[in-house]
Amino acid sequence: MDKKEELLRIIDQFNLIYESEEAWHGPSVVEVLSDVSWEMASQKIMPNTHSIAELVYHMTTWRIFVVKRLQGDGEYEVTKARDWKSFIVFDEFEWEALQMELSLSQEELIAELEKREDDEFLEEIVPGREYDFYTMLHGILQHDLYHAGQISILKKALLYKGLGKKSRSEEDDYYGSGGSDEFDDMY
Repeated sequence: MDKKEELLRIIDQFNLIYESEEAWHGPSVVEVLSDVSWEMASQKIMPNTHSIAELVYHMTTWRIFVVKRLQGDGEYEVTKARDWKSFIVFDEFEWEALQMELSLSQEELIAELEKREDDEFLEEIVPGREYDFYTMLHGILQHDLYHAGQISILKKALLYKGLGKKSRSEEDDYYGSGGSDEFDDMY
């Protein structure tokens, strides 16, 4: 039995959820974001909701929190000001930067996990928290899936309201995550 058996499964889940084209749950985070323009990312479907850009920023913020905790930093906190960002000015450059930061957070997460020699750390308490690393890692996986689902719904709503451009063919959109004109096929 491999000393890192559970850790390798967790790393596999991070890769599946983030960038796999064959994830069981549907489109990966990368797939969900692949056809989102900066204009679409900046839109809110109604007041008091988040834009896709704000969700990506939020996802990245919590991934950075996980990386910091894996590095032993018990001081880094996701404050209210750090958690959600409202974009006064948003353009193509800002959207590319947000996506790059999300991608870098994936690389950093995997790199930190690959440094571990065995599964034992998974049972250790996260610095500054009352839960273990196993719980935190599964929590961020669930967090990414939750927000990827929200982004898929926002894409459909934006397309329905005419605020986005159809850029995928229907046959490429099996999961109903953005390119289809049919708005009742999936949530």
